[in-house]
Amino acid sequence: MEVKLIECPRDAMQGLERFINTDQKIEYINSLMQVGFDTLDCASFVNPRVIPQMRDSTEVINHINMTETKLSVIIANMRGALKAVEFEKITYLGYPFSVSETFQKRNTNSSIEDALRSVEEIVNLCEQNQKKFIAYISMGFGNSYGEPWSPEIVMDWIKRLKNIGVNYFSLSDTVGVSNPDTISKLISHLTNQLKDFNFGCHFHTREHKWEEKIEAAYGSGCRRFDGALKGFGGCPMADDHLVGNMPTEKMFGYFEKKGIETGLNKENLDRSILLAQKVFNSLS
Repeated sequence: MEVKLIECPRDAMQGLERFINTDQKIEYINSLMQVGFDTLDCASFVNPRVIPQMRDSTEVINHINMTETKLSVIIANMRGALKAVEFEKITYLGYPFSVSETFQKRNTNSSIEDALRSVEEIVNLCEQNQKKFIAYISMGFGNSYGEPWSPEIVMDWIKRLKNIGVNYFSLSDTVGVSNPDTISKLISHLTNQLKDFNFGCHFHTREHKWEEKIEAAYGSGCRRFDGALKGFGGCPMADDHLVGNMPTEKMFGYFEKKGIETGLNKENLDRSILLAQKVFNSLS
């Protein structure tokens, strides 16, 4: 496959106030497992008082029918990581590491330096349990808190993460502020300066800006992209959680038109889109 697509039902669901029935989640995620995604970001082990939608993650994971698609979950501390490593089905543990001090505090109730120490402990735990760790670089393309941002700042934090054993990164446009210029500058800066930089992009976007973001990222060398069908979801901990996810079906159409292989089964993708509309539109 020329590009890897990661579907993120967890990100699509996590900010919804009305609880999605556990059986519905299981049915939806199992349909996604048949599409051919490289990975599903399927659940999270975080405080259920903060993200109540994910309180049934254990039951959901236990009922996922495994295929060649790998599973990823989000954790925010060692407590969540200890739960996640118990599941043989899970390949990746993702941690939201922000280059914004304000957002790190909002998201994990810790400073960036404290988060760095937590990451080191979790990386060691992953190594002991044959799991892979992904650092989601939150606010990676800029932020809305008036704090300094530059490709150099992002690179400095990524270097520190690499020094403590992090090998996989996802550059996250948490509040949808990226544009083609910042995308190209950041990716080019990182790939030129860092050897063996294994990364993907997790964009949030307004409906009319999705294509320019994908075009800039792919043109700059990104080959791994996160998305959510129909663009559902967003970050409930950000100041504007209405900025939805990158629509997976539009990415698929973009790459298909250009003859770029994604490995997705279009018939099964269409089935999952219909199910997504049923699951999410029933909550409106």
